[in-house]
Amino acid sequence: MAYRSAGNGYADVAAHFREKIENGELAPGNSLPSVEEIRTQFSVSAKTVSRALKVLKDEGLVAHRGALGTVVTERPMVAPASGADRVARTRNGGPNYAAGETSTGHTAAMLSCADPGICRELGIEPHEEVVIRKRVFRVNDKPVVIGLEIIHPRALQVVADLLKQGPRGSVHWFTEYEESTGKKIHGSPEMRIARFASTDELQDLEVSVPDSDVAVPVLVTRTTWHDEDGPIEVMEDVFAPGIWHAARK
Repeated sequence: MAYRSAGNGYADVAAHFREKIENGELAPGNSLPSVEEIRTQFSVSAKTVSRALKVLKDEGLVAHRGALGTVVTERPMVAPASGADRVARTRNGGPNYAAGETSTGHTAAMLSCADPGICRELGIEPHEEVVIRKRVFRVNDKPVVIGLEIIHPRALQVVADLLKQGPRGSVHWFTEYEESTGKKIHGSPEMRIARFASTDELQDLEVSVPDSDVAVPVLVTRTTWHDEDGPIEVMEDVFAPGIWHAARK
């Protein structure tokens, strides 16, 4: 016997609105549709809608606000998604920045790459020059993630403004590259590691320690991106200590 009949269940309804909240389409303070509107949209009963909303309330994503109905709640301690999640979100038509999220410290430079792991991932020799772009993501003006892009120099032949200082706009450079070359860029599985933060990372994340010998752990995620000609970017995100972040699904 099937667990439930065909069609949408309360978990499907909850998952729909959870995704809209997590990708920023529904921002804190925004109201969800009424129960009747949700019933009509998903062809479900009022009881199914109530169960879905309870799931979202138990997860702390929404709350009932009287005449406003069910609204999205503030989640100030949740960090931005990783770079791989951000690319996926914008490719699906979502916003580059989630609600309450900004970025500062935008820099771009052509630098020698001495990291053997990065060199291996990009298929270059040690000390070859690469494009390095950096920005610090902030939630409610609190720095939470350092976003790094280490880009193979061949990308400059197509996207000339990769060395532009400051934000490049709402569309990631992958889109321009793919449209110009017809070559699709694919990401490897996201890798994660915990390590101690460098002095520069602590400064970017505005973390102060009472003793210079104190080690501060951070979470680092890494995704390597390829087109048909080989690796083209290593994307790293350094998450501030003590900040929860959403895992990729």
